[in-house]
Amino acid sequence: MRAFLLIVFFMLAGCNESVESATSPNLTPEQVSLGFFSAIYVNRDVAEAKRFVDAPMQEVLGHYHIAASVQRHMLNLSMTDVELEIEEIDIDFFRKFTDDVTVKVKLKGLRGGQPWLDDRTVRLNKRGKNWVIVEIMTEKRAANG
Repeated sequence: MRAFLLIVFFMLAGCNESVESATSPNLTPEQVSLGFFSAIYVNRDVAEAKRFVDAPMQEVLGHYHIAASVQRHMLNLSMTDVELEIEEIDIDFFRKFTDDVTVKVKLKGLRGGQPWLDDRTVRLNKRGKNWVIVEIMTEKRAANG
């Protein structure tokens, strides 16, 4: 009986591990940041964006329901036809040894029908092997240029 329970335990542990790795692969901070902003600005899918943030931010995202509300109230930047690129990241060679990173994402698109450039900075923490966004930093200056 013990052998049977032990085998069942290992099978369940093995299955759980493969499901977790399939649903949340080990993404870099840059990929997580671009994934989040792409979900909000390109795909306009709040459920997809929740995959890239921690639990408290998932609750806030759930409160807004739609991407347009997240853009307007959470990010303070409503845009369409957005192109994304990483502008700056505060880690390099020592990435393996840090658990806290900030990434600045450049957004290029239309705001009110006019061309607009802006950037947003997010702070990420490493949880296990995965990076998650824990904060959207407040911007210190006006952008568009």
